[in-house]
Parts: sequence; C-alpha cells; structure tokens
Amino acid sequence: MRTLLSLGLLKGVIAGLAGTAVGMALTMVVRSALGYPAWQPDQVTLAGTLVGIPAYLAGVGAFSAWWGWVLGKGIEEPGGHHFWGWTRYFGADPNHKVIGIQYMATSLVVIAVAGIYQLIARLETSQPGLQFLSPDTYNSLMSLHGIMMLGAVLLGVSGMINYLVPLMIGARDMAFPRLNAFSYWITVPAVFLLLFALPAGGFDTGWTGYPPLSTKAPLGMQLMILAFYLVGWSSILGGVNFLATIMKMRAPGMGLFRMPIFVWTALATAFLQIVFTQFVGIAFLMVLLQRVLGLGFFDPAKGGNVLLFQHLFWLYSHPAVYIFVLPGLGVISEIVPVFSRKPLFGYRLVALSSFGIALQGAIVWGHHMFTAGIEEWLRIPFMVTTMLVAVPTGVKIFSWLATMWHGKISLDTPMLFALTAIAVFLVGGLTGIPNGIVPTDLYIHDTYWVVAHFHHTLFGGFVFPAMAAIYFWFPKVTGRLLNRGLGKLHWALMTVGFFVTYEPMFWLGLNGMRRRIADYDPALGLGPMNTVVSVAAYVIALSMLVFFVNLVASAWRGTRAPANPWRSRTLEWQLSSPPPEHNFPTPPQVLGSPYGFGIPGSVHAVVTPAGGAGEEKGGLGRVSSG
Repeated sequence: MRTLLSLGLLKGVIAGLAGTAVGMALTMVVRSALGYPAWQPDQVTLAGTLVGIPAYLAGVGAFSAWWGWVLGKGIEEPGGHHFWGWTRYFGADPNHKVIGIQYMATSLVVIAVAGIYQLIARLETSQPGLQFLSPDTYNSLMSLHGIMMLGAVLLGVSGMINYLVPLMIGARDMAFPRLNAFSYWITVPAVFLLLFALPAGGFDTGWTGYPPLSTKAPLGMQLMILAFYLVGWSSILGGVNFLATIMKMRAPGMGLFRMPIFVWTALATAFLQIVFTQFVGIAFLMVLLQRVLGLGFFDPAKGGNVLLFQHLFWLYSHPAVYIFVLPGLGVISEIVPVFSRKPLFGYRLVALSSFGIALQGAIVWGHHMFTAGIEEWLRIPFMVTTMLVAVPTGVKIFSWLATMWHGKISLDTPMLFALTAIAVFLVGGLTGIPNGIVPTDLYIHDTYWVVAHFHHTLFGGFVFPAMAAIYFWFPKVTGRLLNRGLGKLHWALMTVGFFVTYEPMFWLGLNGMRRRIADYDPALGLGPMNTVVSVAAYVIALSMLVFFVNLVASAWRGTRAPANPWRSRTLEWQLSSPPPEHNFPTPPQVLGSPYGFGIPGSVHAVVTPAGGAGEEKGGLGRVSSG
C-alpha cells in the first residue's frame, strides 16, 4: 500500500482533481459575485482545467528538480536511479529509456480504447438503417476514434525516438532529460480529457473539429481541444529535444552521413514538430475563444471566415501526416538491410529524402480544400506540389526494393511486418493521387475512398512499421524475445484483416458511400460490402489481442534474448539487453556505415563495454560487416 501511495501518477491524479475542483469553485464564486449565473460549462470547465493541470504536474513530480533549483538546493544529476523496478514507470523519471517505454505503453492503451470506439461504430454501419446508436453518439464515437488514434500515433512516434535515438548515436541520454520527462507527463492529462469527452456530451465534428460545428458542439469538444493542446505542447518540446540531441550529442566520428536512417527521419520529424505545430494551436485557440468569450473569428455575422480555420488546420495537419509516417519509414529502412544482409541501397539519397518529404509535404495543404471554395487559381499549384511529393517518397521505396534484390532474405516477424508496410504504404500513395487531382477529388472527397486512402497511409506509414519495430527492438528493451509463433499469427491476422477491411472501402467510396454517417440508403446496395468490412475490422481487433497477449506473456516469461539476436550493426545492439542505465560507459568511436553488411573489412564502430576490460578480454567490440 505504501508503494502504491508513493507513485507519482497517483499523487498527480489526486492533486489534479483537487486543483480542478478549486479552479471550478473559484470561477463559480466570481461569476456569482459579478451577477452572472454560477454555472457556465465552457468557462467553468476551462478555468478548472487550467488550474488542475499545473496541480497535477506538481503532484506527479514534473517540477521537482526545477523547483529545488529555484530554492537553491541544486539539481541532482539525471540518472541517479540504478534499478528497473516497475515503480519507475509511474513517476517523473528523466531516463530516456524509461520515458520511451512510458510513451509506447500509453500509446498502446489509447490505441486499444480508440479501436473499441470504432468497433462499436462499425457495428452500426454494418447494415443500412439505425441499429442501436443515435447519429450523435455514432458521430462522437467516430470523432473520438480519429483524434485518439492520431494522438496515439504521436505518442508512439515520441516513444520510439526517445528510446532509440540516444542509443543509436552513442549518447548518454537526451540533451534535456528533465524537459523530456515533462514532455511525456503533460500528455497523460490529455488522455484523461479525451476519455471524459464522451461522458461530457462528445462532439460530432469529426477529428478535424471544423467550425461552426466545433463552436457549438457540447462540452466534449472543449475537452478535446484542451487535450489537443497538451499533446501539441509535448510535440513541440519533444521536437526541440530531438533536434538538440541529434545535432550536439553524436558519438565521435558519427557525421551526418554515418547516422542510421531512423535518426535522419527523427531529425526531419523534429523539424516538422517545431515549425508547424503552432499553426493548429492558433486555430484551436480561436475556436476556444469563440466558444468561451463569444469572439467571431469564424462567425461570418461578426466578420469571421471559416476557411481561415481550414487553412491553419491543414497547414499543420498535412505535415503532421509526415510526423506520423517518417519514423515508420525509418524503421523499415533499419529492418530491411538487417533481414536482407545487404547494405542499404542509395543511403545518402534515402537520408536526404526524409527532408525532401518534410519540405515538400509542407506546401500541399490546399488539396484538402479543393471542395471548400478556395480560389480557383490556388488549385493548380497545390495539385502540382501534391504530385511532386511522390518523388522523395519513391526514393525510399526503390531503395528498399533494391536492398532486397538478391539479398539473403529472412522472413522473421519484423521483416514480415516491414514488407506488409511497404505494400500498404504503396497502395496508400497511389490512391492518394486522385485526391490530389482537382477533377477526381471533387467526386471522391468525403467518401469512403478517403477513409481507405488515409488508413493505408497511416497503417503503412506507422502501424505496421510500429509493429515491426516492437518485434525488432523488444529483445533490446526487455532482454526477452517475443514468441515467434504468436508474432506470425498476429501478422497474418492483421494483414488479412487490414486488406479485407480497407480495399472494399475504395469500392464503397466510388459507389456513393459518404464517410462520417451513421446510416445510408439501402437502395445503393452497399449493405453486404459494409458487413464484410465490419467483420474484417474485428479480425484486426483479434490480431491486436494476440499481440497484447504475446507482449505481456513474453515480457513476463519469454525466451532470454542474446545481446544482438538479429546480428545488426547499429550501436544500440552492441550493448547488453536491456541497456545499462547510462548507455555507453565511454563514447563509442564511429568508423563507417551502419549498413555495411557483407562488405569485407567494413566496421561501423568500436564500442567499449561496461567494466572497461582490455581488448584481449573482449573489452573492445568492433561492429563489423556481419
């Protein structure tokens, strides 16, 4: 019981609830004193949340080190812990490996909840007519599914980058360890806010939150906006940390073109997070101020313009797709050479293509607004830039294919997920072309074609690569192997379930099935195909159940893993599994490419293991061709 009460998370929740209650009570007192009705949901809830979140952060310990410094107590060196007990994961710990696991665990929990929401919604649309959900409830479930899944992807991206990048570049930790812990812990109240959104009335706007619907939606809309803000704040702070770490903390000899491709994609992701996240923050701040104070940013009667929101929203939200996708593409670039036993083809072009995708993806947002009434002269430039983004993306796909060509391919579980990711992402890219061409987009916009395309992009760009990453790096994180039989069952169910769920959606969209609706005309004859889609969605859910069973069982009693079960060359695999508290006792010396598989004499780095033994006793590890 004493251990439970000492958990930072529990202290934070108690402090946050108390702070929220105090903030709401004070606001109601002030409103009454000024002659207004005491209860006004938007204003009272906003004030309570603005007090409750700092109280929660104080309770969880996110301010402890900084507050001690202000009081003149000095700051303890990060990484003072030397144990890996479970309690570390429920408090503000500055170790990047702890934070990476916290992010990933939270991401998986949110994915599970969001998936349940959509499974309920799919039952409603499996046949024409209203089955058991009202349109408002259906729209709330669908909207929450979308925003929670996107939030989960952001959390997963931060988790992978946090855990892997310092290890891959030979660093002791992140550049700003305490800021790193703060960046994670501000996402936890965002999860709670999203969970409370449905009981608070939900919102029927879709995940995009377009006004005027978002300015008039129930209280759940406001909770979503606040949650979005917290995750966005975490994303910006994380991006600063990633950028500083990669640019300033690489091991001796690791020039930019000796970095693993995953680090390149993390660098491009950090650029997108820092530059573009504030635009969507401004957009939702305007919505919040219109809801709470009655301002007219998007109210035409007050001189506002709803298209302003869409420009600001998509100026972030299309680059955000690459925040989700780039790390996933980096995972594929790490796995394909290892399981093909060949060097990564066109390494320099693949590295630079990440920034090509980021820069090109930043100037295509207008294709989301072809049907919204934007100026006609803007359509053609946005159509052209949308087509051009395929060039740097194609560089990666051709690199993977060329790397596998004549390679000694091993179809282990990580490689199976990576191969499926390539196929799914390719379909997502090809089906995005009609969305970027004005005449075809006018027909398929807001149909199930867009749903299918978007899910191909996210599953191929993040979900399947994330599964590949978990199976690949799980031995490094836990020292145990995931069960291969269950892993391949997971892959088979998920792959079949995905294609049977989303390929028919292209047909549904072309035949008049609009997205974000609870009911549709039975005369269209779409019921049987929707039934197939709904059944297949439950197959994906079954695959995830297999995955969670495998994850828990293997972490508990899985087969012990050697330090480098895949014979990889990157630096993280030259350490023990799990890695030591401070990663590398002395900085490794990087000598060459991380992908020199099969090249005689190729050496990536010289690593001194813990203990400082001499070379005759194996003290120097040479990461050779493999």
